Amino acid sequence: MLRSLYSGVSGMRSFQTKMDVISNNIANVNTTGFKSGRVKFQDMLSQTVANAQGPIEYGLGEINPQHIGLGVKVGYIDTIMTGGPLQPTNRNLDFAIEGEGFFTLQDGGGTKYYTRDGAFYTDYEGNLVNASGLKVLGYVPDGEEDPISRTYSELGPDEDSNLELPEEGEDAMEKLEKLKFLNIPLYLDEGGGVVEESGDDVYELQEFSIDGTGKIVGVYSSGTDSKTFLLGQIGMVKFNNPSGLEKAGNNNYTNSTNSGAPEAGIAGGKGYGYIRQSFLEMSNVDLANEFTEMIVTSRAYQANSRSITTSDEMLQELINLKR
Repeated sequence: MLRSLYSGVSGMRSFQTKMDVISNNIANVNTTGFKSGRVKFQDMLSQTVANAQGPIEYGLGEINPQHIGLGVKVGYIDTIMTGGPLQPTNRNLDFAIEGEGFFTLQDGGGTKYYTRDGAFYTDYEGNLVNASGLKVLGYVPDGEEDPISRTYSELGPDEDSNLELPEEGEDAMEKLEKLKFLNIPLYLDEGGGVVEESGDDVYELQEFSIDGTGKIVGVYSSGTDSKTFLLGQIGMVKFNNPSGLEKAGNNNYTNSTNSGAPEAGIAGGKGYGYIRQSFLEMSNVDLANEFTEMIVTSRAYQANSRSITTSDEMLQELINLKR
């Protein structure tokens, strides 16, 4: 009798957890880069009433074991990492990833975060940041940490890129350490060196663009002269098991022992996807599916509640036999 009460309680508790996940999915239906969650159940330990028996005398066959289940539990809550639809924004600092891969962000303490939310901005120093102020990481000239000390290469038929990119044979940590803060300087000199103020023979930023591989190209002019410089390249990372990432809030993730270490690379490579400028990846929540799951979960919760009520009535009848 008490087993049915505990089974009903376990069912109500489990379906309440599923309803929490469904409600969170629906609440984030318009959250940029959000990945929906999914709950899966597992049965709990079963009590063996009778063991299995082999053939016995008199020509009788085998007898199967008899079990009474003791309820249900939440087996796991996983994250569905499929891509969401891309939405045009007509904003040159909005980026979507078409395919797999993540942008890399870093806070002031050196902690790295990974995100699919590509709504970026520039701060007063020209650093590329997200809405929370975390700096976007990528590949910069000669791997120079300090933006003021960087010298950008001019794009032309005889000019080579001086970006420090990951190379084959490097391990995951070496590739990740090459990611630096991206910066879009306002002023450059004729040779591509950063200048802090406007002046004679100083080139001022007119516009910039980012291609599908994440290369940031800036157009600078001084009087009637114009030059184009390669300012950097947005870094991408991939994971062996993206579903193993831990949610860190603000549309960000951190790696875990089950996600594997991040492997840095560039957009366009296998597993890194392509970058689409002036687009944002929206949530992958399917509202029709979520509302269907909500109805099924609500009915299952009611059914478990009813089983508790019925078990209580049966127990009350048993107690009343003593009168």
